[in-house]
Amino acid sequence: MATLTPKPISPFRLSSLIRLQKDPTLAFQLFQNPNPTQNPRKPFRHSLLSYDLIITKLGRAKMFDQMEQVLLQLKQERRFVVPEFIFCDVISFYGRARLLARALQTFDSIPSFQCRRTIKSFNSLLDALLNCRELEKMKNFFLGVDKYGCPDACTYNILISACCINRNLEVAWHVFDEMQRKGVRPTVVTFGTLINGLCLDFRLEEAFELKEDMMRVFKVKPNAFLYTTLLKGICGTGDLSLAFRIKEEMVGHKIKLDTAVYNTLISALLKVGRKEEALGILEEMKNNGCKPNTVTYNAMINGFCGESNLEEAYRVLDEMAEKGCKPNVISYNVIIGRLCKEGKWSEANDLFQDMPRRGCSPDVVSYRTLFDGLCGWMQLKEAALILDEMIFKGYVPLRASINKFVNGLCHEGNTELLLEVLTSLGKGILK
Repeated sequence: MATLTPKPISPFRLSSLIRLQKDPTLAFQLFQNPNPTQNPRKPFRHSLLSYDLIITKLGRAKMFDQMEQVLLQLKQERRFVVPEFIFCDVISFYGRARLLARALQTFDSIPSFQCRRTIKSFNSLLDALLNCRELEKMKNFFLGVDKYGCPDACTYNILISACCINRNLEVAWHVFDEMQRKGVRPTVVTFGTLINGLCLDFRLEEAFELKEDMMRVFKVKPNAFLYTTLLKGICGTGDLSLAFRIKEEMVGHKIKLDTAVYNTLISALLKVGRKEEALGILEEMKNNGCKPNTVTYNAMINGFCGESNLEEAYRVLDEMAEKGCKPNVISYNVIIGRLCKEGKWSEANDLFQDMPRRGCSPDVVSYRTLFDGLCGWMQLKEAALILDEMIFKGYVPLRASINKFVNGLCHEGNTELLLEVLTSLGKGILK
C-alpha cells in the first residue's frame, strides 16, 4: 500500500499556521522549515505577512536572537520592499526590553533594507529612548527630526510624556504650545499624559480645567485611561464623593468601566474603612461582566489587613484560588506583614513555609518581612533559620533588621548562635 505524501504547505497556509501557533519556538521552527521534504534547491518563498507574524511573535516572547535571524533572511528578499512598520515593531520590542543599543542598531540598519526612514520609525526610536529613560539622548535625537519629516502628534506625545516623567510640567506645557503653533492637533493621549502629570503633582484643579478645555475647546472626548487617571488623583486626596461623580460621568458618556476603575475605587474605599461599599463595588464589577483580577483581590487583602481583619483576608485568598485568579507574592506578603505586626509570628511562618505548595515562591520582601517580624518578637532561633535560608537564596537582609537581631542575641547572651550568625553573614553582603 502506497504511503500518501503530505500536501506541501503554501505561503498563504504558512501565515495561517504561524498565526494560530501559540508557542513561539514551534512557530519559529515552522517558519524555518515549513516543508521538510521539499527540494532544497527550491527554497520556500515566504510571504511578507509570514515575516511580519513571526517577527511579532518572537519580539513579544523576547526571543531576540531568533528575531534577528528572521531579519537577516528578510534582508535577502528581492521580491518585495520591506515596509517601515516592520522596523517600528522591532525597535519597540527592543525599547520595551530596555535594549537600547539593539534599538539604535535596528534604526540605523533600515536604509540597508532599501527602506526609507520617516517620522514613524523616528517616533519608535524616540519612544524606545523614553522607555530606557535616556531623556538627554532623547533631546539630542529630537534635534535631527527634520531629516525624517515633520513631527506629528505621536512625536509630541512622547516628548510631553518625557517631561511629565521628569516632573517638569512647565516644559511639557511649552511642548503642548509648540504642538499647536505647528498646527498639530492634540489627541486624547496628549491630554491624558498632561492630566496624569498634573495629578501626580497634586494639581487636581488644573487637571479638571484641562479636561473641560479638552472637551469644550478641542472637541476631544475623554477615554477610560484619562478618567482612571483623574480617579486615582482624586482618591489620593480622599475626596470619594467627587470620585463617584467621575464614575457617574463615565457612565453618562457611555465609557465602559474597566478593572482599573473598579480597583481604584475599591482600594480607596477600603483605605478609609468603608468595607461594605467596597464589597458593593466588587459586586457591581462582577455584574457588569468585569472580572476581578489579582490587583482587585490584593486591594481587598490590603484593606482587610489594614483593619486587622485577618479572617476576611484569608477568605479573599481562598476565593482567588476558587475563581482561578492565582494569588501572587504581594498577596502573601501583605498577610505575613500583618501577622508579624500582631505578634502572630508562628502563623506568619506557617504561611511563609506554605507558599511554595500554593504555587508561589517567597521573594526578598517575604524573607525580609518575616525575618524582621521574628526579630521584633525576639524569636531569634526561628529568625536565624530564615536568615540562613535568605542568604543561601542570595537575598540581602536589611541592616536595621540585622542590628536588631544581633542586639537581641547579645542581650540574651546566646554566644553560640551569635557566632553561627556572624559566620552566615560573612557569606552575604549587607546593605
